[in-house]
Amino acid sequence: MTTLSDMAKIPLTGHLVELRKRLVRSLLAAGIGFGIAYSFSDRLLRFFTAPLVHALPPGQQKLMYTGLAEAFMVQLKVSMMTGVFLAMPFIFYQVWLFIAPGLYKTEQKAALPVVTAACLLFTAGISFAYYVVFPFGFRFFVSYSSDYLMLLPSLKEYLEFAWRFMLMFGIVFQLPLVSYILSRIGIVNYKMLSQARRYAIVAIFIVAAIFTPPDVFSQMMMAAPLLILYEISIWVAYFFGKAPAKDVAEVTEET
Repeated sequence: MTTLSDMAKIPLTGHLVELRKRLVRSLLAAGIGFGIAYSFSDRLLRFFTAPLVHALPPGQQKLMYTGLAEAFMVQLKVSMMTGVFLAMPFIFYQVWLFIAPGLYKTEQKAALPVVTAACLLFTAGISFAYYVVFPFGFRFFVSYSSDYLMLLPSLKEYLEFAWRFMLMFGIVFQLPLVSYILSRIGIVNYKMLSQARRYAIVAIFIVAAIFTPPDVFSQMMMAAPLLILYEISIWVAYFFGKAPAKDVAEVTEET
């Protein structure tokens, strides 16, 4: 494998050529994933819309579209997103091949578990949004239908809402991993996180208010798991992070 000294000798154009090669391969993988996903685009569309469709009253379990090309464009977007998701392992592998030569062996050993954990947490986040948040949330919104109010959900608006919501849950589920990295480096520790809990609660509700629709229910559905993840992050910092300087001093005095 290329060493750090060898990397220093490679000119800038060499790094750009290597970057272009990795990008081209990643785009090709995403294109292949798109082709595979598009062949199942109708099933994928049914899968992504299932949480809302099942929450709608009997006889109204359909989504509407108003533009002639809207349904076609939505199927393309669904296939594209799914294709990128299918190609993510290969794309991460290409990113790894590009950055690995510039890392020490200890950094390489630490990077792979971190990347794997990030992928698993992201998948857990979007799965939590789809299987837990969506069924409860959509039933709540649909409950406002009555004899003079009827929900007519738009296909495009629903998918934009669903993707944004799943993306945000995928990101916020990285909180324990961020806590692990920062505590291992020594930037934070479990005492700092515990003492900052009251401020974190306020920040969590602000984030939930910014990245969710302007209703209390959606904000609570995001804030509740964030509060749990913050508590998990404290325990992660406790078990895996560096001990606070005060604790280390006390142990030293006792010995």
